[in-house]
Amino acid sequence: MLTLFRPFRTLLIVFLLASISLFAQPNKSAAGKPKVLVFVKTRGYHHTSIPAGVAAIARLGAQNGFDVEATEDSTDFTDDNLKQYKAVVFLSTTMNVLGDAEQAAFEKYIQSGGGFVGIHAAADTEYDWPWYGKMLGAWFLSHPKQQKATIQVVDKKHPSTSFLPDKWERFDELYNYKNISPDIKVLGKLDESTYEGGKNGDNHPFIWYHEFEGGRSFYTGGGHTKESYKDPMFLRHLLGGIQYAMGTAPKAKM
Repeated sequence: MLTLFRPFRTLLIVFLLASISLFAQPNKSAAGKPKVLVFVKTRGYHHTSIPAGVAAIARLGAQNGFDVEATEDSTDFTDDNLKQYKAVVFLSTTMNVLGDAEQAAFEKYIQSGGGFVGIHAAADTEYDWPWYGKMLGAWFLSHPKQQKATIQVVDKKHPSTSFLPDKWERFDELYNYKNISPDIKVLGKLDESTYEGGKNGDNHPFIWYHEFEGGRSFYTGGGHTKESYKDPMFLRHLLGGIQYAMGTAPKAKM
């Protein structure tokens, strides 16, 4: 079930979420179900794939026993509100999306055992907030044109990658990264020999996770295109990341 509790900026997203949540009761979850918050605020580039991403995560929740709420309102980041969610997903957020008090509430949420999932442009977010960069694990540097590339899956002990082929071919917008944390546990790396425009060389993480200050953080560089959210393999990958962040999937073997 997807619950919309504040109107979105664009009519497209309003229509989409209203149709998904037609029979939902705002701010109420089915008894016993964990909840996930999908945050979609943008202050820079606004991805047209965001509505497709919200709808896809809502379907994953309906099929896998968790409820989904979506918002672009940063004032939802308070201690009292955040504590109801097992994980918070930053779905292609861009630039500075949280104020000081909201940042403090999110830090406390993670430090209290909360989960974070960053999708694609979550890496193009909050450059002036060092804690966020450490929690996420890297920031966006640049990207070449959209094209097909091979992701080398280097760790299959995680629920987001356990089923993937060793070489996963995808068409997407392929980010280069900066300020890559040495603490992240890389699950998949871009093979720069399979496409044009890579800037990170042999160490080009594209999927990673780590435990951070008492919470859990997962990031996938995929998800720029609308088509990503119709791709069964990408959706299973995303589900594994969400379940890890929620703490409902088996822990990755070390």
